[in-house]
Amino acid sequence: MSNHSDNLRRSPAPDNQAARIGEIEPFYVMEILDRAFALEHAGRAVIHLEVGEPDFPTPVPVAEAGMQALREGKTRYVSALGVDALRERIAARYPPACRPPPDRVAVTPGSSGAFQLIFGSLIDPGDEVLLTDPGYPCNANFVRLFEGVPRLVACDAAAGYQFTATAIETAWTERTKAVLIGTPSNPTGTAVSSDEMTRIVESVERLGGTLIVDEIYHGLTYGPEVRTALYDTDRAFIVNSFSKYFGMTGWRVGWLVMPSAFIDGITKLAQNLFISTNTPAQYAALRACEEDVVAELERRREVFRQRRDYLVPALRELGFKVPVTPDGAFYVYADCSAFTNDSYEFALEVLDSTGVAITPGCDFGRYRHREHVRFSYANHLGKLQQAVQRLAGFLS
Repeated sequence: MSNHSDNLRRSPAPDNQAARIGEIEPFYVMEILDRAFALEHAGRAVIHLEVGEPDFPTPVPVAEAGMQALREGKTRYVSALGVDALRERIAARYPPACRPPPDRVAVTPGSSGAFQLIFGSLIDPGDEVLLTDPGYPCNANFVRLFEGVPRLVACDAAAGYQFTATAIETAWTERTKAVLIGTPSNPTGTAVSSDEMTRIVESVERLGGTLIVDEIYHGLTYGPEVRTALYDTDRAFIVNSFSKYFGMTGWRVGWLVMPSAFIDGITKLAQNLFISTNTPAQYAALRACEEDVVAELERRREVFRQRRDYLVPALRELGFKVPVTPDGAFYVYADCSAFTNDSYEFALEVLDSTGVAITPGCDFGRYRHREHVRFSYANHLGKLQQAVQRLAGFLS
């Protein structure tokens, strides 16, 4: 892997900086984003397909509930694990067949806060965590933060870029402590099938490990149901968030469903790390679960599906390889090897030449990272059509 981080504008590291900081890769997409902003400042029209958040604003009733909480003075500390009413509402979102009791639900400062609680309570120095490659890069850095060892396991298109039980058993070592799966995933948008999840749960528990399942894109799925791993086990950690489906990225409210044995430990960590999650934001999240808001969110999901159904075949027609149609989220992970052997330089060239911003594969791991780019369809359909037209002219 070439050291593209040399291209990023960085200050010299202080002599007394912790060694772990040097092990954390920067987000290469930030260089793309900085350059895109510079082009816009110079008067260019940039189409942003690199940003990983919904383009829809927070629903108005949700924002109003947050403001009402402020007006009512709901600005003080609350329980470290969250407002009781919200924990109850989150638990109730799960089907009766696998519904957790509210005391196993923790409200967290985004899903990032949930991962810190999980790894802080689970990982000792030197413990390995298996992660998919490609995958969301921050997850490996959370493991490093708690002095664990992230092991990236190459997952190809034949497996939907996802773990299988067989792949986990092959990669397992005596140091392996846990497995982290994102379903649907960032950057691929693919999901683990229900049957395979059952096999994965059985394998991980038989090997004596712990399963962590990132379900933050649940709700944003466009085909067969992507069911929660809670159907298969109550001994896994399940992470979710109000950021993606609910359109509340900046509010920073996530949640964690934990095994009962970890409740006391998670509570102590939450008290010390966060005290509590943003109080007005929790009341806004409570409103987001109401039926009228969910109806609007379902309308938005259909819009995302229409965008996916346009963009995937359009990219294939341009010459990108998309061997697996995304099941959810709002990403297409596309093989660009027909055009380049360096996805980072390709993304920069596409941006400079066409004004279309995309994310290079080097942000998501090492497996064929030079041959892949990620497109986000969190932009309205007209912009996606313009982007395809610009790319067609550039690639021809």
